[in-house]
Amino acid sequence: MVIKTATFVKSSGKWQDCPEPNIPEYAFIGRSNVGKSSLINAMMNHKDLAKTSQTPGKTQLINHFLVNENWYLTDLPGYGYAKVSKSIRKDFEKLITNYILNRKNLVNLFVLVDSRHKPQTIDMEFIQWCGESGVPFSIVFTKVDKLKPNAAIKNVEDYKTELHKTWEDLPEIYVTSAEKKEGCDEILDFIQKTNEFLANNNVNFDE
Repeated sequence: MVIKTATFVKSSGKWQDCPEPNIPEYAFIGRSNVGKSSLINAMMNHKDLAKTSQTPGKTQLINHFLVNENWYLTDLPGYGYAKVSKSIRKDFEKLITNYILNRKNLVNLFVLVDSRHKPQTIDMEFIQWCGESGVPFSIVFTKVDKLKPNAAIKNVEDYKTELHKTWEDLPEIYVTSAEKKEGCDEILDFIQKTNEFLANNNVNFDE
């Protein structure tokens, strides 16, 4: 997929305030500091479309971007903020779950996982929740350039082994580096093919 245009649409504090759900939408989520904004910017060939920060948990709203005038890319708040109060964390979690479960044009949720770490409980629990809630999702490993190739492969395999304990079939898995733009084309190809499938089958989100 060639990115011709990518423009910020709006930030929403409630899922009900999101743009009209009339075109396909793909959302990105992960733990704070997983490299979500950097990956979005790399995919969109845009240095600061999504705001990057040294402070984990900076994204506190649902941010919508219109890509190629025909699909939404959504930047969701992270989960597992270490430096915010329990009440704020609860508000974030409510915002995230309500959006994921109620946004009828959400075609796929990309769950970002830091490839530098062994399987983390918080990621495993979120992935499990997606499966139990019937949410279509993919797993995206980030920051593979920060590791030696063998170490990155081993961590990804460790995640697969852990997931296979409760999952028979695993979702789509992407291995990425925002720095080197690895994996970006694969994610965009998946989005393009999915959009073509929806168009060919006359899927109407307004119904």
